[in-house]
Amino acid sequence: MVSKHPGTATAVGVLMAICLVVTGCGQQEDDGGDEQQPGGTESTANGFKIGLLLPESKTTRYETFDRPLIQEQLSQLCSKCEVLYQNADQDPAKQQSQAEAMLTQGVKVMILDPVDARAAGAIVNNARSQNVPVVSYDRLAEGPISYYVSYDNRKVGEVQGQALLDALSQDGQDPKRGDIVMINGSPTDPNAADFKAGAHSVLDGKVNIGQEYDTPDWSPDRAQQQMEQAITALGRERIIGVYAANDGTAGGAIAAMKGSGFPSPLPPVTGQDAELAGIQRIVSGEQYMTVYKAIRPEAEVAAAMAVAAATGQQYTGRPTEQRDNGTTDVPSVLLEPVVVTRDNIEDTVIQDGFYTPAQICSGAFAEPCAAAGIS
Repeated sequence: MVSKHPGTATAVGVLMAICLVVTGCGQQEDDGGDEQQPGGTESTANGFKIGLLLPESKTTRYETFDRPLIQEQLSQLCSKCEVLYQNADQDPAKQQSQAEAMLTQGVKVMILDPVDARAAGAIVNNARSQNVPVVSYDRLAEGPISYYVSYDNRKVGEVQGQALLDALSQDGQDPKRGDIVMINGSPTDPNAADFKAGAHSVLDGKVNIGQEYDTPDWSPDRAQQQMEQAITALGRERIIGVYAANDGTAGGAIAAMKGSGFPSPLPPVTGQDAELAGIQRIVSGEQYMTVYKAIRPEAEVAAAMAVAAATGQQYTGRPTEQRDNGTTDVPSVLLEPVVVTRDNIEDTVIQDGFYTPAQICSGAFAEPCAAAGIS
């Protein structure tokens, strides 16, 4: 249960724009021709069913933030609407069954965060055949998607790579004095490919990449195993940094280094998602940085897109750009990621209400919080 309100400061623009979402612009047309977008016959006055499909729960954000925030915003935009929710637990087949069940139950629009972007194309095509629009949330699915909202995922990888490069170059040190290990995300997540490409665009030629792995299902346990393999292959003394694609994989890599007897301080480790455990590791000095992607504005845009699509009106809340998903050019809103280090925790996740100081500084983290000036 979430009682705090993440992303309050960054969401002001979205909140002001929500009233513009239902502007009576009529149904949109696909870029490819005269075929109309699906949906468009529902009314918020009468209410309708909305399907919400999230991919997994290993990453804590989905059940802690995404689900309640999307549901909260949908209830504000359509108080009589009913939200049907399912989590696929990283199983593409399970997600497809969940989507089919929702269509049988009469949903009029879906918000879909796909486990597997390619496999999710079947979900999107099935929905389209029943005149149900699909909003792709956080990850871009294949198929005739109506709208997409996420963060600029290549930019996420770029800022991760730059943060690691900056850490390795502090005090004039040579970033090629040793090797880094790259622990990328899941090969079935299209965002992971963008993160990796963005990171490589910054790091290639400037650091030595000793070992690199993709991490199925974003599993922290698998990341720990991969880091242990890298330590065995390279030797503890050669490793000077770790590119970890998110906070879960960062936690696995850090556990492997601690278990292998790395001296303190550990080599710099990147992350993403601003998970509480990741923020606490940053405070204690075990993790160098994370990428904060405020979930409230992303959830608000997704909800606004879904209601607009279902009621036959055009989403006009934030400027959109076109993103090619292999099937069509999808009207997309891409938000800006923020780097969080020990120096700006108070100005980011605390200021936005994502976490309170009491949550971050509990137990063993009270002393490092005090040293960092967090109170």
